[in-house]
Amino acid sequence: MQEPLSFSLLSALKKQKYHLIGVNSAVKRCKWLYESIVNNRPCYKQKFYGIQSHRCIQMTPSLYSCTQQCLFCWRAQSGDMDAHWDEMHNPNKDTPEQIVEGCFKAQERIISGYKGNEKTDWRKFQEALRPNQVAISLTGEPTLYEPLGDLLRLFHQKGLTTFLVTNGNLPQKLSKLSQEPTQLYVSLCGPSEEIYKKICRPQFPAAWKKLNETLELLQNFRCPTVTRMTLVKGHNMAEVEGYAKLIEKAQPIYIEAKAYMHIGFSNLRLGFDRMPLHSEVQEFAQSLADQTGYRIINEAPESRVVLLSRLEKPLQVGRREP
Repeated sequence: MQEPLSFSLLSALKKQKYHLIGVNSAVKRCKWLYESIVNNRPCYKQKFYGIQSHRCIQMTPSLYSCTQQCLFCWRAQSGDMDAHWDEMHNPNKDTPEQIVEGCFKAQERIISGYKGNEKTDWRKFQEALRPNQVAISLTGEPTLYEPLGDLLRLFHQKGLTTFLVTNGNLPQKLSKLSQEPTQLYVSLCGPSEEIYKKICRPQFPAAWKKLNETLELLQNFRCPTVTRMTLVKGHNMAEVEGYAKLIEKAQPIYIEAKAYMHIGFSNLRLGFDRMPLHSEVQEFAQSLADQTGYRIINEAPESRVVLLSRLEKPLQVGRREP
């Protein structure tokens, strides 16, 4: 694997506040960590599922590795900043123990920066030093990290809940996970193979077939499952009936319809005008509800996201201390 850490790429990652761990892992402060501690504004995952935004670690064990080059993705992709590498290969030999320890240390460094902010909520600050949730969703495809099940198990043993986000290209890895996450997300960003290939740009020919295999697997998971749609204006918000057929196949507990955000390295690929308004996300979600039998049960306009389910209200999977 060609070393991806060109000076320009490394500088860009550091400027974007990535905390690098070992060979191919990273932690990055989520916007909502700051908002929760300083402005008492939690993220939609707290509103929907009960996790605590100020105690959540956002990380990846596959910083440079992915089976897709999605137009909307904020991650660094091969070719960005004149750096080139084999994205389909994850060279990460760091153990789950090393990664978890690195995550806690990085999060502590991030949290320590709020000591000097006069608006800091000191109760939340103290709680934030004891994370209880990890979103394995920062960048890349986590199922390319071989001991992913062991990583999930170790986080659970440390008292954290886990939200795992995958693009579904590797159903064979998901089906063999030795430990399920607390909640499993599968990205579903195209209603047809043609649109999927244009926006997700998979790096191997059978990706659409493999994604469909993953959708068929979802009903076998004991944990809550989510199909998450990143909606890009002018690219993947039509053909709702195609999404409805895929939802029928997957039967997820939840559907999240969320607007693309013009941030990170996605700025190199898409313009600001590709972000749909919340009203447009609502319209898409209602159309999907009409065709699937799922109901809109919550929304977060500040994040331009709508939650659908056949449940009356979402399960509160977040662990709170008494």
